[in-house]
Amino acid sequence: MALKNVIGIDHAVVMVKDLDKAAENWKRLGFTVSPRGTHSAKMGSGNYTIMLDPDYMELLGVLAETEHNAPARAFLAKRGEGIERVAFTAVDSAAGAEEIRARGFEPVGPTDFERPVTMPDGSLSAAKFRIFQWPIAEAPGGVRIFACQHKTRETVWIPELMKHANGAKRLKQILIVSAEPAKDAAHLGRLIDRDAKAGADGAVAVPSGSDRADFVFLTKDQLARRYPEVSLAGLPERGGAGLVLATSDLAAAEKAAGSSAVRSDGAVCVTPAAANGTLLVFVGA
Repeated sequence: MALKNVIGIDHAVVMVKDLDKAAENWKRLGFTVSPRGTHSAKMGSGNYTIMLDPDYMELLGVLAETEHNAPARAFLAKRGEGIERVAFTAVDSAAGAEEIRARGFEPVGPTDFERPVTMPDGSLSAAKFRIFQWPIAEAPGGVRIFACQHKTRETVWIPELMKHANGAKRLKQILIVSAEPAKDAAHLGRLIDRDAKAGADGAVAVPSGSDRADFVFLTKDQLARRYPEVSLAGLPERGGAGLVLATSDLAAAEKAAGSSAVRSDGAVCVTPAAANGTLLVFVGA
């Protein structure tokens, strides 16, 4: 029975080494990037968001070493930049945490936090969240998962931040490479009470819920066959690999990405080397 308080992918977290440089890089790819957010001293991190509808992407960087961000620092040290974790939307984080506890997974949290937000009119507000995590050891395909309840959606989904030169509208798939796609997909399926579905090319998809993006687990070879013109240099053998994005205009996506754009199998792609360790695949909306 599907979780009642977790309703699909909310955002993907791309861990980066230099936060400001990463933001400039994604701007060059045609994304509108939010002003920089700074988290609490305990968290020791900062972020930029790239807002879509109904989901988004987050560029996350470590600003000061703390106990809280030790897993993120370990990820950067071992893997380098790339998709480090994925958030689900929580309707109610406290109830969601109890739901996974009832299924035998000890939740971390829920925890409340906030970050200041400069609104388009120059006023200062705050984005407030309540999150809980699945146990850190439960990372299907090497990708950690958590759930995020937005208390102040109006300070996150700001209309001015949701218009992108590349036409990006929403996440369609999160690509995770694995030597054992079926095993890792089944692992995620147990964590969120969703059934995995095998595709014709051997990749295995797990719906995240509602109308949100799917997770797709596949080997690195299978990923290379999907996008044969694209260099996958820099991707791990196991872990978050790419984001498939719906765009309203493929030609605009290609133009915005400039020399970083690669046409492959009807999609416009950006190599991991050009997008902070993340394969970007633009497809028609």
